[in-house]
Amino acid sequence: MSANDAVTSGAEEEAEASAGTMTVGGEQGTAANSTARPVSPSRWLSAVVREARPRQWPKNLLVFAAPLAGKTVGRPDGLAFALLAAVAFLCASASVYFVNDIMDVERDRKHPVKCNRPIACGDLPVRDAIAIAALLAMVAIGTGFAIGTPMLSAVTGGYLVSSTFYSTRGKHVPYLEMVLVASGFVLRVLAGAVATMVPPSPWFLAVCSFGAFSVAVAKRYAELTSLGAEAVKHRPVTRWYKTIVIRVIQAAVALAMVASYLTWADGESAGTMYWHLASAVPLFLALARFAMLTGRRTVRPVEDMITRDGLMLACEAAWLALFIVGLYQ
Repeated sequence: MSANDAVTSGAEEEAEASAGTMTVGGEQGTAANSTARPVSPSRWLSAVVREARPRQWPKNLLVFAAPLAGKTVGRPDGLAFALLAAVAFLCASASVYFVNDIMDVERDRKHPVKCNRPIACGDLPVRDAIAIAALLAMVAIGTGFAIGTPMLSAVTGGYLVSSTFYSTRGKHVPYLEMVLVASGFVLRVLAGAVATMVPPSPWFLAVCSFGAFSVAVAKRYAELTSLGAEAVKHRPVTRWYKTIVIRVIQAAVALAMVASYLTWADGESAGTMYWHLASAVPLFLALARFAMLTGRRTVRPVEDMITRDGLMLACEAAWLALFIVGLYQ
């Protein structure tokens, strides 16, 4: 499932281009003039790091999902290979962020908030951003070939292609755009699997796919409920969505995720199976809490609902504890 690595800067943010259309008088000229001012090396380096969206980097930990679920690091030095897969996806997703902001630089300069992004405000010249984006993409794709795992390069390249398609065309196609945002998460899981040579089970991939898609759907539902008629200005594709339809899809995907999880857990060895079946309870409660949070009128990013809500964190901790205990049975 790829792209927004943009639910936003946030579906995958990794693949999501800026959609702001607000203008503030005089800001365009100020931002445009800022591109000509000298930039110190330290300021330039800070701009590069900010443009790479460090807040989104934890998403790349999904490369460890397949080895964790399989209770093995696979090949010799599998952990090192998984780390390299994470680096490859970090570079790939950062390249996507650079490209998105290069494409939207003029629109961002007119936006009251996005005008502060490194490229839009002039801290990072466009020509430098283009060169860095190309370098990051080459490193991302080249990593797989360098470690003798061309399938990792194929997965990373697929992520770059799908993210680019999302940014240029896909984000305007209803429902497909949510699939593209979600695909970024699944491709990270696949990257870890091919890097460590730990084949994931079909049901495990189904769980990951439904989980990622539920986040993408929740993003759209939250936008519709919190922004109302203004949602179309923020994200034009929402004109094709109805709140009740998106809500039904969100519920159906959550149920499908739990069903897939139970099926996967039921196929584990006897000792592990019972703990993983039990872990489905906090998983279901977490999904129910998530649905409740996304139904509120709020401007909070969906990611914050997952990582900063006390009840959500409690459910997640309970699930993780049962899951890990099951791995050692």
